[in-house]
Amino acid sequence: MSETDNGLTHLDARGNAAMVDVSEKAVTKREAVAGGRIAMSAAAFAALVDGTAPKGDVIATARIAGIMAAKRTSDLIPLCHPLPVSKAAVDFDPDPEHHAVNVTATVRTTGQTGVEMEALTAASVACLTLYDMLKAIDKTMVISDVRLLSKSGGKSGNFTRDAG
Repeated sequence: MSETDNGLTHLDARGNAAMVDVSEKAVTKREAVAGGRIAMSAAAFAALVDGTAPKGDVIATARIAGIMAAKRTSDLIPLCHPLPVSKAAVDFDPDPEHHAVNVTATVRTTGQTGVEMEALTAASVACLTLYDMLKAIDKTMVISDVRLLSKSGGKSGNFTRDAG
């Protein structure tokens, strides 16, 4: 990956948007983990946990949506490379004390560029799907804390977010 004269990798020498050329980068195993959180009312949380939401199985639907989103990230994010996703998983950790759900998305590939955007997109879309599936009960839900938790592989090496 070569940077342009302006030092930015997604702009050409004239300042126009450009997809980064990764053809000279080594193919390596890459993984990214991203998280998100959705807080809701006690009633919405109870419907999610009890499986009584009006639209059906909230968690199963959000899991599928997150996986599909990881696979379609390049259709959503301009200049993002289409990648052969070898694994996409979305996990949910209900937090009864705060009537919230923590979402974790893990994405893997073997390629020339990382899967951070795929993991972030998966976590975001899973949270959005939880909102969609529960909005009949609670329109005041709040999606927050969408962030990269870790990544491995590639030229820049490993990254793990500090717990604090």
